[in-house]
Amino acid sequence: MATSGKTLRSDGAETRVRLKEEAQRLFALRGLDGVSVQDIISAAGQRNSASLRYYFGNKLELARELIVDGARLIDEERQAQVDRLETEGGITVRAVLGALTFPMLDLAERTGQATYIRMIANLQLNNRAFLREALENKWNLGYQRCNALLRDLLAPIPPAIVDHRLSLVSIYGNAALAAWEAGRDSGEPGRLWSPGYAVSSLMDTFEGMLVAEPSAETRALLNESADD
Repeated sequence: MATSGKTLRSDGAETRVRLKEEAQRLFALRGLDGVSVQDIISAAGQRNSASLRYYFGNKLELARELIVDGARLIDEERQAQVDRLETEGGITVRAVLGALTFPMLDLAERTGQATYIRMIANLQLNNRAFLREALENKWNLGYQRCNALLRDLLAPIPPAIVDHRLSLVSIYGNAALAAWEAGRDSGEPGRLWSPGYAVSSLMDTFEGMLVAEPSAETRALLNESADD
């Protein structure tokens, strides 16, 4: 995506892409706070920070653009999958989890964004407010639709517990998918990701986290917190 009002020459477009690729890789590995402008400039083979300022303004604006680039593509596919579920029927917890998960798994194959999941997982743990602000409640509509469907499907479970579990699945899911992404790119997925059933087994754990009957202890603690 070119900066508004600027016409890029082919070498300028190449520089911009290179800066984004290296920034995303560094953010994925070291987090937003662990990467300086100079780190990105050096990794992209540039001489000074003027190129980053010219194309993006600053490091945070670059990170925001990277977040939106992938989120927009994931959201488009997620919403398309939810549309199909609502049109064709067959809305189950497993099917909705598929709409949440598979657009992320497919992202690198469709766009070449090989480190996007790791970047998002890092931001979710360490820069959650910035991540939410970058998404603007605009590029996660598919995610929100999936969560709304899951809340309906899990209606027998107390809503507070469902919401807590959805947050846990999101954090755990991003971390697990980040590990999958790293294993894929290393060319050595190892015993965790090499089996053909690995992703299906991962989905089983997502589903199990959501549908498990709350324990008597959890229900009692929930009731205590409601009485406070």
